[in-house]
Amino acid sequence: MNKTPLNQWHHEHNGRMVDFAGWEMPVQYSSIVEEHNAVRNAAGLFDISHMGRLQFFGETAAEFLNSVVTNDTGRLKPGDVRYSLVCNHEAGILDDVLVYRLEDRWELVVNASNRLKINEWLEHCAGFAGIKFVDRTLSTGMIAVQGPKAVGLVTELLGIDVSTMKYYSAKDATWQNQPVLVSRTGYTGEDGFELVVANELAQAMWNRLLELGTSKGLVAAGLGCRDTLRLEAAMPLYGHELNEQIDPLTAGLDFAVRFNKPEYPGKAAMEQICDAGLKTRRVGLKLEGRRIAREESPVLHDGAEVGKVTSGTFSPTLQQVIAMAYVPLSLATDGQKLQVSLRGTPVNAEVVPLPFYKRSK
Repeated sequence: MNKTPLNQWHHEHNGRMVDFAGWEMPVQYSSIVEEHNAVRNAAGLFDISHMGRLQFFGETAAEFLNSVVTNDTGRLKPGDVRYSLVCNHEAGILDDVLVYRLEDRWELVVNASNRLKINEWLEHCAGFAGIKFVDRTLSTGMIAVQGPKAVGLVTELLGIDVSTMKYYSAKDATWQNQPVLVSRTGYTGEDGFELVVANELAQAMWNRLLELGTSKGLVAAGLGCRDTLRLEAAMPLYGHELNEQIDPLTAGLDFAVRFNKPEYPGKAAMEQICDAGLKTRRVGLKLEGRRIAREESPVLHDGAEVGKVTSGTFSPTLQQVIAMAYVPLSLATDGQKLQVSLRGTPVNAEVVPLPFYKRSK
């Protein structure tokens, strides 16, 4: 397995380690609920060095990236970050990505499980030969600080006022005279930042953040609460809500698709989907009781199976069992009564608006 530059720290601090997309990663240190609540109420510190970090240089880098993603990145200004998708020619989702526009380069953050697949896909796209491409994943660490106290902690860490950064923006900064890429982004539904530094600096930055934040409620947090947090915020996860058999429109990611831009893989197929009309849709479900609806649990209507759960959990914030699922468009309306089969037992469920949780501004 690949190991992040913080791997030894995780082992020394009771991290429960698992294989995640070929990386040895911590699921939790204390309890998932405790770490989840810390992020919602104070701050959580995440090692996300397993995420892919790809760089693009050259005069045609902007044009190249805009030709391979679904969103319009051609008008991004230095400092802008935009959510987008990379699709195959049938509009199946290869990955959901963040596109960074910086002064001297472009960057993509991709999912750990898809990094090598995306690298290979890009290499076969028109225009790739005209750019300089660097995969920085193995030479850098990536640390996320998420929660209401993240602004103050990162401001104190870097010595610059990051409160002036808009949501979904990035900038190059320095720490201990070394470069650090800081972005106001995250995957928890809370305000927060993601920091990219050289491997050699990652441990010192992690320790410094703990020094600054422990008295303010900051805790180290693992993949377990990262999943419960993102599910409350209804953020899709690749391999669950997203895959190569799902298109962005069915997934409810219309905001990241632009048809008024030049051709890109999947555009023609999505135009056909628009013309034919959607057949299924991603929805939120609230379930009765406390039994969790696991992935692949059948969704029922009038006793017949009409869909599948993609993710489910007991929400620590809402104290309610929640899930996301794909169901026919005719049943994807708020208030629709359904059932979820939990090991053969039907449990009442209701379609509810997404996200389940939205932080107050």
